[in-house]
Amino acid sequence: MYRFARNLLAAFTLTAVIAPFVLAENLPTTWVDKDTGHRVFRLTNEPGSSGFYFNVNAYTPDGKEMVYNAPDGIHVFDLATRTSKLLVPNPPRPANADGASAFRSGVHAIVVGKKTPSVFFSKFDPATKTSSVYSANVYTGAIKKLVALPPRASVVTVNADETLAAGTYIEGKGEDYGEHRVNPSGVKPGFLVQPQNKGEMMERRLAAHLPLVLFTINLQTGKMTTLLHSTDWINHLLFSPSDPTLLMYCHEGPWQKVDRIWMIHTDGTHNTLIHKRTMAMEIAGHEFWGLDGQTIWYDWQYPKGEDFFLAGYNLETHKRTAFHMQRNEWSIHFNLTKDLDLFTGDGGDPGQVAKAPDGEWIELFHPQMLKVDGINEPDFWQPGVFHAEHLVNMSHHNYRLEPNVRFSPDKKMVIFTSNMFGDSYVFGVEVAKAVNPLASEIHSTPRLAKKFNPVDPTPLHASSAAPR
Repeated sequence: MYRFARNLLAAFTLTAVIAPFVLAENLPTTWVDKDTGHRVFRLTNEPGSSGFYFNVNAYTPDGKEMVYNAPDGIHVFDLATRTSKLLVPNPPRPANADGASAFRSGVHAIVVGKKTPSVFFSKFDPATKTSSVYSANVYTGAIKKLVALPPRASVVTVNADETLAAGTYIEGKGEDYGEHRVNPSGVKPGFLVQPQNKGEMMERRLAAHLPLVLFTINLQTGKMTTLLHSTDWINHLLFSPSDPTLLMYCHEGPWQKVDRIWMIHTDGTHNTLIHKRTMAMEIAGHEFWGLDGQTIWYDWQYPKGEDFFLAGYNLETHKRTAFHMQRNEWSIHFNLTKDLDLFTGDGGDPGQVAKAPDGEWIELFHPQMLKVDGINEPDFWQPGVFHAEHLVNMSHHNYRLEPNVRFSPDKKMVIFTSNMFGDSYVFGVEVAKAVNPLASEIHSTPRLAKKFNPVDPTPLHASSAAPR
């Protein structure tokens, strides 16, 4: 089952068809954003390169290397030297392949291991129409085939001790619901890009009630274990970064129509709903693990599109925390540091659920817990607020490609993907403001981007919203 929302499968990114071709070496590599005072770096040189989905680990256990995708394969970026190398090349694409075949072909990064410096990836065999799971050592380049998957099965996450992968498959013949259908909209679909027909597809897929199996597979023995059978749409599988027996997943669909966030143990027990709504049109989603594995965080709107929080549920203490933010501060995705002293968000255009008139920014959030002076109970939400600081002006970014922010391991940089120059690249912005930059280094990011990509992303805003 191939999914658009967090597939990590394609190595293409959003590119305006009519944008002029610009060689990467002619693009700026660094500047100071005039509107924010923070220094921005273009980290990758491959047109069409993209970071991972926001909640998927991209860093080696030692924090020295970052893995990313590009059209020619899976790359490794040295965070100290800011140099990259191709680790796993893509095979040649089949001649005259249709959109679905082209999407499935090639190598597809799953996650970077938490235990060893390994990139886990899958590779589709057009002859057998099945996928196999491999690992590649970031430092030695050694590639090892681990397990072959049964027909129609895919895996999207690997557990903390690297013994299990988890995935789904649809029983029977199933149906193609167009998750990766090419759209005649002037842009190319691909990695991290939301398809133009997403809302329609989500409604149809939710209503189809296809028989689906959630499973794990042992990466050493190939043994498959069924965790549950469902006719709901199961998606967004993500193992805990610390507990190898704990898997988070979601009931996918328009968020107001599903109880979304769940977790289950790898023996199939303790299938638990994380957030139970108490208001009509309340939504919660884009869930992700805290880096220590103790807390599940998620976008919470109470109700949808009106009041905005980043919510957290601590698995050990059962304490619930909610950081409030303003409409213009809401982001499609959020991320955080391990000690929770900083959060970040990737903003959103006016077509997103928040309908923010000025939301196109990479944001840095300074969290503050509010003083409680009154009645408080163990099961009450503990209130906090975000104090936002703009990092990058993203008004020349087309939000059909979601930036998917994350902190670097040393917390000095926020890393994101952008198509501001037409083709997408991976960028980083320093958390600290630039000190005494030269006047020649200070540029308006939208104006700088427009020099190389004169296509205005504004007309596409109306169709860019990811349904929630």
